[in-house]
Amino acid sequence: MTEQINLKKMKASERLIYLTALREGGVDALFLPSENKRAQPPVAVSDFSGQAPAVPAVIPRISDAEANPVRDAMIALRDQAHACTLCSELSSTRKKVVFGSGNIRARLVFVGEAPGADEDEQGLPFVGRAGQLLTKMIEAMGLTRKDVFICNVLKCRPPGNRPPQPAEKASCKPFLLRQLELIKPEVICALGTHAAQSLLQTEETISVLRGKTHTYAGVKLVCTFHPAYLLRNPSAKKEAWGDLQKVMALLDTSSGQRPTADSIAAPKS
Repeated sequence: MTEQINLKKMKASERLIYLTALREGGVDALFLPSENKRAQPPVAVSDFSGQAPAVPAVIPRISDAEANPVRDAMIALRDQAHACTLCSELSSTRKKVVFGSGNIRARLVFVGEAPGADEDEQGLPFVGRAGQLLTKMIEAMGLTRKDVFICNVLKCRPPGNRPPQPAEKASCKPFLLRQLELIKPEVICALGTHAAQSLLQTEETISVLRGKTHTYAGVKLVCTFHPAYLLRNPSAKKEAWGDLQKVMALLDTSSGQRPTADSIAAPKS
């Protein structure tokens, strides 16, 4: 009797190899057994994080008969980032690669500068004091961290939290650009000078770039102050709120259109 293959019990990397082999062998469709169609709760926000998942490492399907190439591609990209050693100093001093977290079908993506000490420990972006403020900013917009995707220009922490170097930003930029290409957000919010300069290919400071709507690869882009800056300069929060209101107007959040949570539980690092 032929042994049945259980895709759900495979690791993500094993499933990707198996499905690739099938496709190369001429198989272009799989028929899965029917299941109870009850809605499942969204996976915890610790997607792509390098941390052990807080829930069973089950990859949700869009539908029983539909593969999710975006999720598979994001898994492959995450694995490449975890193996990256292009920046010898960063790869030798990091504790965890901070790939990003959130909804891979998000309408809004926040892009920060680089991981800090807390992020390096946990493998998640924006989990320290600046991250707590970012969470409040997102909630003030009527959203949650499960509705958006959050990442950084650099995936590894610069020693001593120093600013990212040009060569480091250049080495890491393909990961960020591929993330944005896969997610296809409606709006990007660049947090701070380094994120804004990297995406817009400019030397202008955040004070010059904020307050207006830019475009990156056909996607609306709004620049605002980094949450860490707002912690040091609380008086700038009013201006930052104005930037977020611009994002809200672009998203038209009053329509109530929100993406279904679609995330991946990350492997243990």
